[in-house]
Amino acid sequence: MKKSIIIILLALTVCTAKSQNTITPTQSSVKWFTLQEAEKLNKQSPRPFFIDAYTDWCGWCKKMDKETFTNSVISEILNNKFYPVKFDAEGKESINFLGKTYVNDGKAGNAHQLAVALLKGQLSYPTVVFLTAYPDGKTEATPVPGFRVAKDMEVLLSYFADKAYETQKWEDFQKNFKGKVQ
Repeated sequence: MKKSIIIILLALTVCTAKSQNTITPTQSSVKWFTLQEAEKLNKQSPRPFFIDAYTDWCGWCKKMDKETFTNSVISEILNNKFYPVKFDAEGKESINFLGKTYVNDGKAGNAHQLAVALLKGQLSYPTVVFLTAYPDGKTEATPVPGFRVAKDMEVLLSYFADKAYETQKWEDFQKNFKGKVQ
């Protein structure tokens, strides 16, 4: 019996030491909204939309989900400065957004009408869209195609979150940007 207790204690000590060495840092996550949820929230408290246009078959989209959107700096910016939306650009459901109904009618291959509108006909995945919806019904959408690592996404998010585009060229902002992502 004494031998069994010693073996159990040794096993627990080894397991505890092992688990302490394999603990990964807590990762923040983005609170993703549907388009309808983001639209409703925007009416109560205006802020820009960040729309991640993805497809199920897109490997780079999955990589960005895994590596970029799990970064705590990126999720903090998205959660606090934008209404982040995940949008399946080839989804089949009809979507009511900003007073219009969009469907996937097959006229643009597998792409949803809303994807065509948001991406301004340049269907490339992943593409993120920075969209501002004004109370008068006007919208401004800026699609930015391509995969971004967290460090590059931080610069892009900050450029739009801080409205630096109103006073600076992208190149100047990018050169002088001091981010938090390593």
